[in-house]
Amino acid sequence: MTQDIGVVLFEKMVGGELRQIEERSWSMNMVAALEHANYLVVQGREYEAVEGRLNVDTGKLELLLVPMHG
Repeated sequence: MTQDIGVVLFEKMVGGELRQIEERSWSMNMVAALEHANYLVVQGREYEAVEGRLNVDTGKLELLLVPMHG
């Protein structure tokens, strides 16, 4: 049986505000891959993962992403 966790991706905008990009279930293998990957491609755009937090109130992993330009 595989276990999944809800992951919420937030983009840090230029002005500092946060915008939720998406929320989906990830397998534990995908979560473990974060140990080796600093960059994510989401909806065809590349982001750098700069911070993550486990929200125990919601049971979700929240990732803060900064868009890569150029």
